[in-house]
Amino acid sequence: MAASGAFATSPWLPKQGVKVRVPVARDSGIYLQVIRIQSSPVSHLGGDLLGSALFLGGNEVKSRAVVKYSSAPPRTAFARLEEKTDLKLPPANWLRESAKLGPAGTTILGSTKKSKPFSSFGMAYDFIDSVGNDVDVVSDSENIKKLLKIPYSKSHVSMAVHRIGRTLLLDELDIQELFMRSSQTGDWTWLKEFYQRLIDQKWQRKKKSKEHWYQKAILSKFLYYSINGDGTAQPVPPAAEQQESSSSDQTNDSEGASWPAPFEMPSSVPEDPSASSQGSEPLEPSYIVGHVASAPKEQNLTTLFNDGENSQGLKNDFVRNILWTFEDIHMLVGSNMPIFGGGRYPAVSLRLRDNNKPINVLTGIDYWLDNLICNVPELVMCFHVNGIVQKYEMIKTEEIPNLENSNFSTKVIKDIAQNILSFLKSNCTKEGHTYWLFKASGSDIVKLYDLTTLCEETEDKYQNPFTMPVAILLYKVACNMMMKKNQNKKHYGTIRTLLLNCVKLLDKSRHPQIIASANYMLSELFQLDEPKKEESSESPLNENSDESYSEEEEEMPDSDENGSYSTSSDPSDDNKAVAIIKSVGELSVPEKYKSIHQIRPSCAFPVCHDTEERCRLVLSYVLEGLKSVDSSIKKESDLPAADPSTPIPLKYEDESTRGGPEGLEKQMALFLDKMGSLQKGNYSSQSGMIPGSWQHKMKLQLILKSSKAYYVLSDAAMSLQKYGRALRYIKLALQSHDTYCCLCTNMLSEVLLFLSQYLTLCGDIQLMLAQNANNRAAHLEEFNYQTKEDQEILHSLHRESSCQGFAWATDLSTDLESQLSVSCKCYEAANEILQFSDLKSQNPEHYIQVLKRMGNIRNEIGVFYMNQAAALQSERTVSKSVSAAEQQLWKKSFSCFEKGIHNFESIDDATNAALLLCNTGRLMRICAQAHCGAGDEFKREFSPEEGLYYNKAVDYYLKALRSLGTRDIHPAVWDSVNWELSTTYFTMATLQQDYAPLSRKAQEQIEKEVSEAMMKSLKYCDVDSVSVRQPLCQYRAATIHHRLASMYHSCLRNQVLFQFKFSANLGQNSNVGKLKTLSGALDIMTRTEHAFQLIRKELVEEFDQHKTGETAAAADSSGLNREEVIKLLSIFESRLSFLLLQSIKLLSSTKKKTSSNIEEDVVLKTNKQIYSQLLRATANKSAALLERVDVIIRLLDQLAPGSGASGGAVQ
Repeated sequence: MAASGAFATSPWLPKQGVKVRVPVARDSGIYLQVIRIQSSPVSHLGGDLLGSALFLGGNEVKSRAVVKYSSAPPRTAFARLEEKTDLKLPPANWLRESAKLGPAGTTILGSTKKSKPFSSFGMAYDFIDSVGNDVDVVSDSENIKKLLKIPYSKSHVSMAVHRIGRTLLLDELDIQELFMRSSQTGDWTWLKEFYQRLIDQKWQRKKKSKEHWYQKAILSKFLYYSINGDGTAQPVPPAAEQQESSSSDQTNDSEGASWPAPFEMPSSVPEDPSASSQGSEPLEPSYIVGHVASAPKEQNLTTLFNDGENSQGLKNDFVRNILWTFEDIHMLVGSNMPIFGGGRYPAVSLRLRDNNKPINVLTGIDYWLDNLICNVPELVMCFHVNGIVQKYEMIKTEEIPNLENSNFSTKVIKDIAQNILSFLKSNCTKEGHTYWLFKASGSDIVKLYDLTTLCEETEDKYQNPFTMPVAILLYKVACNMMMKKNQNKKHYGTIRTLLLNCVKLLDKSRHPQIIASANYMLSELFQLDEPKKEESSESPLNENSDESYSEEEEEMPDSDENGSYSTSSDPSDDNKAVAIIKSVGELSVPEKYKSIHQIRPSCAFPVCHDTEERCRLVLSYVLEGLKSVDSSIKKESDLPAADPSTPIPLKYEDESTRGGPEGLEKQMALFLDKMGSLQKGNYSSQSGMIPGSWQHKMKLQLILKSSKAYYVLSDAAMSLQKYGRALRYIKLALQSHDTYCCLCTNMLSEVLLFLSQYLTLCGDIQLMLAQNANNRAAHLEEFNYQTKEDQEILHSLHRESSCQGFAWATDLSTDLESQLSVSCKCYEAANEILQFSDLKSQNPEHYIQVLKRMGNIRNEIGVFYMNQAAALQSERTVSKSVSAAEQQLWKKSFSCFEKGIHNFESIDDATNAALLLCNTGRLMRICAQAHCGAGDEFKREFSPEEGLYYNKAVDYYLKALRSLGTRDIHPAVWDSVNWELSTTYFTMATLQQDYAPLSRKAQEQIEKEVSEAMMKSLKYCDVDSVSVRQPLCQYRAATIHHRLASMYHSCLRNQVLFQFKFSANLGQNSNVGKLKTLSGALDIMTRTEHAFQLIRKELVEEFDQHKTGETAAAADSSGLNREEVIKLLSIFESRLSFLLLQSIKLLSSTKKKTSSNIEEDVVLKTNKQIYSQLLRATANKSAALLERVDVIIRLLDQLAPGSGASGGAVQ
């Protein structure tokens, strides 16, 4: 009975019109393209890589397969056994390992074990990318075949169906094994009762016949014979016989796959360092939460299962996993079918048939589907009679449907597949639910039950053993989508649905780690730093996703007009079934269930209309995650005992010590010391969490997420000018961060940057509170308010830390100086943090913003101290000298301005540096004003201290101008600095002019200095540029000119007076000169006659308008101001009267002393007449204005030189 070697026959040649697929390498699998063969031979086509498309009966069936993973060794050629070989005798290699067979459990003979109840989950875990998106079905090939044979078979069908996105997972639900377990453990009693009540009232375990075990043994021996080509069958040694018997016993015992108990998650699971990688596709480590969104890479979570749990039916035990596309159905299939190859036959399947039993339709469909799934082009059948080999026969795969006694239509098989998939997808709509597809033996009715709903009606809704694998798969699919950063936004709706369903399935007390991780990923879906435009309708987050079904969505009835399934009250139906197929014959009707492709409920990501709503959602998920973590840490009480070495902050702490600048300095020093210690990796958790445990890593990420959410909430409240609320949120953010610092063993630069941003915002809020002190009561009320959610999060934080690390920065003080100081310290702390790990070079924009804020707050504080000094100065009396308190305020203000200038100069901010220099100049002017001379106002002189400070002010203003460079940089600032500089020069000149220091300087030197200062003030006073300040500049320029003219006039008058006195001392007669001067003055007076003529004209016109009855408004519209005219007329009358009187006196005295002069007599007489008329006119108080003007005109006409009245005198 020696083997005759390889089976000899002619090479296989495809018939004309047959399609085969040429292997094309792509994406770690082999994708096969369809080509048409025109009678050309093809050889050496690998069975695992070959796809086929068949024309049978005019109907084309499209099939394509990609081997995603194979653990089988290289194929070995099968050996043709000689006729009369007795297969009842075991071969020498039976049940032994060899190089041809490969390692144990992965032989080319495949696995003889029955697939485990979670076999589809094992495949789904390994090929998580395909689940929920690309694949319609994941299952064992045996389950696929069983479903497609439903219309042809009377056998019972019992399968568990789960939906993950658009993917259905199918697993055999062995009722016999299940109920045997129920009898032993008490589990699944509710299902057993339900089954007996509605389906099979007299259920009992059915034992398999001896014939079944005989056929299995003879098939095993046949396959071992077929690979033993170099020897004859030999008797099995006793050890092998024992092994055979033990193997048979094991097979008998293990025929029903063992069912794991309902999964329970231990509170702490050790990490599993092993991670299997199968095939050419890299597989991620077992069940991890990867680096999602903005989570730091170092914070990845540990594995969820150890090896012991993985072995409970969750491993992928198939020899090969194949991505099979049958028509438009994409399936991930596990197969253990033995495939032989080599030589002229690269891939064949080997079957053993009893020659006395013809092949039926069920066997033909079975063989055909196996070859299609595994891409095997040929089938070799060995016929035997009572275990004695008779003959071999080779059949091509496309010829199997046409075999005698096994004729079937491939198109019908295609219709069955499409209808079954449509039926399941139409009714298995709830993710996370376990559905049961059941057909009783000999029945034509197929029913679908929702076991999850039935289980929830029992006392323990977690009895369903599928709950844990389904939840883990939902979690892994969501996690996998989260890792795909380039496309995850359009899948956010799907991811959220997956995670919510995952959390809904699990018991919080049993599975805290998965629930915590799922809630963390839910919080990561909401990007806290999104720009507002992403909230518009064009955002991908608002697009509907058809990848998943929500738990809350209603089932949509089939719209098929023929009624694909029944939900009526037919007696054959029961009200527990989700859907019923009345007859399996319906599955053969083309497109009977065609409506599934339209039933795609949308899964929209929730649209958050504002930032607060988005952050609140994030915090709700964070809180659930924190609760899960805290519940897994066994402690005697929720709050840890007080640490004896840690002081407890008391409510009655002195506010001045806490909020004052000195207290802030101490707290800042402690804070920076703490930050330095964190760089060294100190760890100070109070809850007793072990560093590196999943609780520790998860809580770190959740706390960091909460701090980000509170930061965004604070920033949003800040933009709404709700400063009390903003301070409350930033306080919670900093408390979260303080707890993170206590737990963290290695502070990341990214987290330090967050802290710097938090402190910067806190500084902004404190500054705005200081500037809005009027609404302090409302801000205080908002600050003290706290939601229940915030309280619970804070309670979780207190389990790890006292949360007092940033108390100095978040207190709402009522003191303005304290608020400004806290704001400044926040910015300084933010700047100090940027010095760690060279963050300032990595984040230059944030560094510039911090320095700008530091410069701004120092300017604010400097102005605050400067105003306080000015207030003290205004309160003290003039006689007192400068107090020490004033000088201290000057120093503080000057120090703040100096530091602020340095901040702005370090980032080349010339404009702001110029403004601070300008404020420093103003401070110098206040110092100068404080040194005004004491004593009597009339005895006061311009002091040297005033001059010193004014000159310093000038220097700072000039530095500000040099900092700006030109007016083009910032015209408004440039103009402001010029105005202040002009004002300083003007003030200094005015004080020197009004309070000349004659005791220290000569008159000429003072006048020179005043003149120079006035001219410089005029230089920086821009009267030409059109601006709001232009009228002030023009008035200033006029005032300068007036003062200079006054000063020059005073100088000139002093010189004339000196000359007059000098002439008088010489004894010169001055009567002639006096008369000449008076005559000249009267001559000037007469020249005003024309002006009075114009005034008279205006008065006459006004009188005529009033006489004709025109309105007063028309009269007022004239350019004549009566009050001003009356005032000038009175002055003119008095001056004219005085000159006439002096002239009369002088002429009279001259006439007495000298001989009479006719001309002088005429002038004297005329002047007396005019003076007399003028006195009478001014004495008449009731005279009208026009009459008084007429009198003046008449008198001036008499005085005119042409009248001859005073001509001689003038000469």
